[in-house]
Amino acid sequence: MIRSVVKGSGSALPKTCVSNAELAQKVDTSDEWIVERTGIRQRYIADAGETTSTLATQAAKKALEAAGASADSVDLIVLATATPDETFPATATKVQAALGIKDCVAFDVAAVCTGFLYAISVADSLLRTGMGKRALVIGAETFSRILDWEDRGTCVLFGDGAGAMLIDAEEVAEGEQDRGIIATKLHAAGEHHDLLYVDGGPSSTQTVGHLRMRGREVFRHAVTNLAEVLNETLDLAGLTPADVDWVVPHQANARILDATAKKLGLDPAKVVVTVDQHANTSAASVPLAFDVAVRDGRIQRGDMVLLEAMGGGLTWGAAALRY
Repeated sequence: MIRSVVKGSGSALPKTCVSNAELAQKVDTSDEWIVERTGIRQRYIADAGETTSTLATQAAKKALEAAGASADSVDLIVLATATPDETFPATATKVQAALGIKDCVAFDVAAVCTGFLYAISVADSLLRTGMGKRALVIGAETFSRILDWEDRGTCVLFGDGAGAMLIDAEEVAEGEQDRGIIATKLHAAGEHHDLLYVDGGPSSTQTVGHLRMRGREVFRHAVTNLAEVLNETLDLAGLTPADVDWVVPHQANARILDATAKKLGLDPAKVVVTVDQHANTSAASVPLAFDVAVRDGRIQRGDMVLLEAMGGGLTWGAAALRY
């Protein structure tokens, strides 16, 4: 049996960190208001010289370094983003060029905050069917570029960043079937478009547009959908909540994280939380939080880890992996 095994992870943040207090000097808000409703205390904002591709490349290099792998050994790059450098070509190809990879499969996946779950599921499928032996899976965003900075209900929620995993196709012997990515489950419900979207695009308005969100409705769907997809993924993997060492959720809102853990009966201490430091980095949030927890020693080799996210579309998904 072939399993996709995580060999290394990496992450990157812009140079500029913006605290709630600093944001309150420009937006009609306060540190207390933001923390009480979201748990966010700061976020990182890309400057003019930082783009989705530069952040993605930095994260990819760190993942390669952590795995002790060379860039030219990569067969596949799947990059999840809702904020590409350009309409085309795929930002993944810019990362390929920046890494000095002469030839590989490289493309983007657009599923907003669920993007990394979609990307890792696609990469896992391609590796297991022989498309390649090594893949870089990246989530990278510069969401600050599509925010309406006069809308305090949304602009305080998001930040920029990138996270990456290097995964290898490995032959797994009988009795070791729980190694690597064990199960993934993805969903979409396009009828909920108006709950979370950007009001622009090449084919509709010929503009980039700004993010629009109906936060209360998104919160309600998030708690229900994330709990359901985590249970579905556990069932597919033949696991119970007691088997899980860590949950790495999409870092959207601390209250969503708490409510989802409670609905599943999970120990909150097993949930990796970085939303206070990074805010919502959309497709980057899951791999960014994963890398933080690996590097600070929480996630150890052999741990059972659940990844989960929900985003615009609406889309949502989860993955179970043995790190």
